[in-house]
Amino acid sequence: MEQQKTITVALAGQPNTGKSTVFNMLTGLKQHVGNWPGKTVERKIGTATYKGSTYRLVDLPGTYSLTANSLEEMIARDFIIEEQPDVVVVVTDAAHLERNLYLVTELLPLSVPVIIALNMMDVAEQEGRPVDPRALEEATGIRPGADTYR
Repeated sequence: MEQQKTITVALAGQPNTGKSTVFNMLTGLKQHVGNWPGKTVERKIGTATYKGSTYRLVDLPGTYSLTANSLEEMIARDFIIEEQPDVVVVVTDAAHLERNLYLVTELLPLSVPVIIALNMMDVAEQEGRPVDPRALEEATGIRPGADTYR
């Protein structure tokens, strides 16, 4: 029987966008989450199985850019560039989407598939900033996934 390749998924994005919450939900682990920048200062690794495939999920520290200005950003940048995950999921705060897209624009020229996860859609709606996933797809060429994880 042929052994299936484990798919490495990097969870990236700015601090406080819900990366660790998404990581916990997907892996069943209980990484501590906190509402302050610098909460995750090292990468956390977990696994998940879905439809017979195994996924290695890597919760990266929050980063605003691939231009590293802090230890957290260096860890995230180095993992994405040097370890070349199979896919990078950029977890975004939908209520503040415009400032979350800079990282996406930096990732697009790299040879790694990118998924945009629109988190906190309920907050975006409550604040009168609804996000149109179709318009975002037209602008970026990436079909986003949208939900709220807490």
